[in-house]
Amino acid sequence: MDIDWFSEPGLERLPEFLTALAIGLLIGLERERNPAAKAGLRTFALVAMAGAAAATLAGVLEAPSIIGAGLVAVTFTMIAAYYHHHEVLHESDPGTTTIAAVMVCFLLAAMAMTGLARLAAMLAIVATSLMHFKAELHGVAHRLERRDLVSILQFATVAFVALPLLPDQAFGPYGALNLHNLWFMVVLISGVSLSGYAALRLAGREHGAVLLGLMGGLVSSTATTLAYSRYARNDSSLTSLAATVVIAANLVLLVRLTVLAAVVAPATLTVLAPVLATALAAGIAVAGLLWPRAAVMASAPPPAASPPAHPAALGMPHIKNPVELQAALGFAALYAVVLLLTAWLVDVAGNRGAYLAALISGLTDVDAITLSSLKLYGMGTLTSANVAVTVVLAVAANSVFKLGVVWFAGSAGLFRRCAPVMCAAGIGAGVALVFFA
Repeated sequence: MDIDWFSEPGLERLPEFLTALAIGLLIGLERERNPAAKAGLRTFALVAMAGAAAATLAGVLEAPSIIGAGLVAVTFTMIAAYYHHHEVLHESDPGTTTIAAVMVCFLLAAMAMTGLARLAAMLAIVATSLMHFKAELHGVAHRLERRDLVSILQFATVAFVALPLLPDQAFGPYGALNLHNLWFMVVLISGVSLSGYAALRLAGREHGAVLLGLMGGLVSSTATTLAYSRYARNDSSLTSLAATVVIAANLVLLVRLTVLAAVVAPATLTVLAPVLATALAAGIAVAGLLWPRAAVMASAPPPAASPPAHPAALGMPHIKNPVELQAALGFAALYAVVLLLTAWLVDVAGNRGAYLAALISGLTDVDAITLSSLKLYGMGTLTSANVAVTVVLAVAANSVFKLGVVWFAGSAGLFRRCAPVMCAAGIGAGVALVFFA
C-alpha cells in the first residue's frame, strides 16, 4: 500500500520549515566567516529550527508564550557563551552583533511559520547584508557630518510626523488645495533632494564630475549650475569640469521629473516618458559629439601635486540642507500658489493657461509646475498630452534661465559648452511632442 508522506499531519508545513532553515543557514553563513563569532552555520540553523518549532507549538497549543520563552532561552544561552569566553579567554569582542543576529534568526523563523515566509526571507537578506557590510556602513556613518544627521531627522519629522496629521480634504478655489496632498509633495521633493544630497556628500571628488553633476541635479540643478558657473568664472582651468557638472545636473533633471510623474500620476508616462527620454538622449548625444575628450578629462580628479584653489576642484558644490523646515514650508507655499495659478489660468484660458503658467513658474522652479500639472491631470482638468507640453515648456523656460546664469555668473567659454547641449535637449523634447503628444 502506497503511503503519501505529505498527507501526514504537520508535513504540509514542510515548505515553511525549509524556509526557516534557509533563513538560519543564510545568516549563519555570514557569521561563519567572522572569526570572532561564537555561532556559525550549525548554530544558526538549529536556532532557526527552534524558532520554527516554537511557533508551530504555539499555534497548536494556543500558547504564544512558547515563542517568548524560546527566544529568552536562546538569547541567554548566547549571552552565557560569550560571557564565558570573555572571562576565561579575555576576548575583547562582546558579541552583541551575533547575539542580536541569533534573536533575529529565531523570530524570523517563527514568522516563516505564521504565513509570513516571504517577508521573513526578505528581512533575513536585509539582516545578513547589514552584518556583511559592516565596514562600509561604518565608513558612511563617519563621513556624515552633524548637519547631515539633522537633515535625516528633519526628513523623518516631515514624512512620518507631520504628514499623517494633516487632513486629506480638498478646499479652496476649484477644490485645488489639499493639505495632505500639499505636504506629500513636500515629502516627495525632500526625499529626492535628500537622496541626492547624501550621495553627493558620500561621493566625493574621486568619483568624477559626471557623478557629482548627477547628484547635484537631484538636489538642485539651479544651485549646482550657479555654483560651478562661479567656479569657472574665477578660474578658467575649471571650465571643462564645470561644464560637465552643469550639463549632467540639467540632464538628470529630466530623469527626476520622470520619477515624480511615476509616483504622482503614472498614467501620464505613456506620453511624458518618451518625450523626456528623447530630450535626454538628444542632450547626451550632442555632449558626446562636441566634447568627449573634455568630458573625460573633467571627470578625472585633479593631480595631487596641484592643490585645488576652489571648492569646485574638490567636487563639492555649496548646497544647503534640502530638508530644512523653512525650505519645506517655502516649497509648500510655492506649490500651492502655482497650483492655484494654474487652475485659474486653465479655467480662464483653457489649456493655454497651463502653458502660460509653465512659462512663468518654470523660470524659477520646475518641480512645482510639474506637480501642479500632474495634480490637475488627476482631477481630470488636463490630459496626458497637456501635461507633457506643460512640463516641456517649464523645462525650456528653466533652461533659458540657467543659461542666463551661466552667461552672467560664469564665462563665455562655459556658455559655449553648455548652450548646444541644453538646446539640443529642448529641440529633442519639442520633436518628441509632435509624435507622442
